[in-house]
Amino acid sequence: MADRKMQKFWCCLLFLLPVTLFAEIPQIKIGVLSHRGDEATLRNWSPTADYLTRVVPEYRFLIVPLDFREIEPAVRSGSVDFLLVNPGIYVNMEVRYRISRIVTLNNLINNEASNLFGGVIFTRADRDDINSLEDLRGKTLMAVDKTSLGGFQMAWKELEKIGINPYRDTADLRFGGTHDAVVQAVQRGEADVGTVRTGILETMVEDGETVAEKFTVLGQKQDDMYLFSHSTQLYPEWPFSKLQHTPAQLARRVAIALLQMSPLEPAAQWGEYAGWTTPLEYQPVHELLRDLHLPPYDRPERFTLSDAIEKYWYWLLIALLFLLFMLIMTSWVVRLNRALKKSKSMLERQHNLILDSVADGIYGVDLQGNATFINKAVTEITGWRAKDLIGVNQHQLLHHTRQDGSPNPGSECPVYLTFREGRPRYVEEDLFWKKDGSSIPVEYSSTPIRNEQGDIVGSVVVFRDISARKQAAEADRQYQMELAHVARLSTMGEMASGMAHELNQPLTAIATSADACMRLLESGKPPADRIMDVLETISAQARRAGGIIQQLRQFVRKEEPRHTLVQINQLIEEVLVLLEPEIRKAGIRVVRDLDTDIPPVQAQHIQIDQVILNLIRNAIEAMAEIDQGQRILTLRTRSAGGNAVITSVEDSGPGADKELLDKLFDPFVTSKPRGMGLGLSISMAIINAHNGNLYYDAKKPRGAIFRFTLPVSEAANEH
Repeated sequence: MADRKMQKFWCCLLFLLPVTLFAEIPQIKIGVLSHRGDEATLRNWSPTADYLTRVVPEYRFLIVPLDFREIEPAVRSGSVDFLLVNPGIYVNMEVRYRISRIVTLNNLINNEASNLFGGVIFTRADRDDINSLEDLRGKTLMAVDKTSLGGFQMAWKELEKIGINPYRDTADLRFGGTHDAVVQAVQRGEADVGTVRTGILETMVEDGETVAEKFTVLGQKQDDMYLFSHSTQLYPEWPFSKLQHTPAQLARRVAIALLQMSPLEPAAQWGEYAGWTTPLEYQPVHELLRDLHLPPYDRPERFTLSDAIEKYWYWLLIALLFLLFMLIMTSWVVRLNRALKKSKSMLERQHNLILDSVADGIYGVDLQGNATFINKAVTEITGWRAKDLIGVNQHQLLHHTRQDGSPNPGSECPVYLTFREGRPRYVEEDLFWKKDGSSIPVEYSSTPIRNEQGDIVGSVVVFRDISARKQAAEADRQYQMELAHVARLSTMGEMASGMAHELNQPLTAIATSADACMRLLESGKPPADRIMDVLETISAQARRAGGIIQQLRQFVRKEEPRHTLVQINQLIEEVLVLLEPEIRKAGIRVVRDLDTDIPPVQAQHIQIDQVILNLIRNAIEAMAEIDQGQRILTLRTRSAGGNAVITSVEDSGPGADKELLDKLFDPFVTSKPRGMGLGLSISMAIINAHNGNLYYDAKKPRGAIFRFTLPVSEAANEH
């Protein structure tokens, strides 16, 4: 026996050591009926709490011993999370406080497991005057507690069956508080008869606290399936139950942990039980309590109004005070509600004033596409009034037709897509239609509107009339075109001498050949083949002069603002025709590295000519300071992944001045003594207007590279 107690001691120590690691973990309290005293309860059940702490590590489980009088206050206040009590108390708490069982105990007595138990009515073996239950009349009876199922209520029902009322027919009915106290009282002769739950006598005999020969069991029943002495019907063992406030998920985890507990688990051995089983049916316990008229099936006495007033006068006073307080609060809430309505009305007026003070048009749209509100600017811009728009589909009034006259379907309307997809949109340019049937260019944003729950209920649209901005942009474009035209004329003026010389050569050749032809005709019999050669020379030189003049006329004329498909390589060749006199005069060697597979681009022909001419003339002028043998002009074209065409103009000059690099493309910035500083600025504006890029690279060890990119059109890609 000493070895067994020592083994239990070390098992308990093994389980208690990890508990110190859980000081900061939430505590879960398990209320356990202390029917054999607090010390025994903690000794037997603390290892079970430690087992749950180990299996469910998010919590620390603690055992709270409760005597019979402490159970209901603990359940009512919620000071425990789980409850392990006898079935009678459980049924009472189930009805009163809606606790619910999750598993049932498998008890272990003398190495025998059982999930049933009963009551034992016993006396000392040396009492010859007490041999049956009928002999209890006029005797002293000691039970555990009036709420103890196995320690009193089961025995009470058996006595009721033979017509004995323990309260009325015994000499004295006492309650010892614990099972051990009842056994010891009968053993000492302080009570004639005692009643405890099954297994108590066997356990005390096994622990050496008494001997079996000292007691006689009265009314003993025979049951081959139940090996322990019992005087009553058998009932389901103690249930392990959760309180109503205990989380269901935690209860499931505890139930699974208990059901998975092995009988060899040290916690089970220390608690002297064989594990747990699924919750049994406790209807027999309900029937026992109902037959004995015990809570929760006790019969209420007649309760009059005067009794209620006498018993609950303080509650009535509290109720009256509460009603008075509620009247005062209701009056205050009514006044507050009026003030809130007034404040709400003021806020709505301020909201409308703010909306109407904004110059941009603002209106709301619900999920059906109907306008919900508009500000004053909407009417001023479109002519539509609030009564025309609110409650009406805004798309059908404001956004129904595209600029080319084709219908604009609602399924593609950005305002609808905003609340359907739940993300804001910004449209840089679109058309809205006014009430008079005319259209206006607008930019607008559409943002989803959400309610308090975060659900989308519509969108709000903020738009602006951009007619003035478009007119200003058009005026700026016209100005840029005029400026570019002036620059071309200025360039032609600078090139006039070279172009005159270039035109003079074919004209001189034409005049000389014409004179020779006239002399041949005057000779009498001129050779026909000689005259044909002269005429071919005149024709070729005339075409050459005509090509130069045509190229000049094309370069200096004003071009219509439309884009066409052009080949960059062809434009380079055209510009080289114009610049051939300057290139020859400067002694520059031209290197053509032109990719013949590059696609055409959408561009304004003359403007790109002007960019190429500006860059080549800059390169010619930059190489004027170096020796003629080192003057190399490289013209290169490449395809940039099929999405753009890159054109490079490279020279072998000294490169750009470092002081001018940051403002190289600014207007009126030049390093030439007589330059206007507009060439690169105009070129940058032209390339930007074509959605391209123009940039400068330093060429090592010397020289400069100007590159510009132009995007390839979709039509060119298909081509």
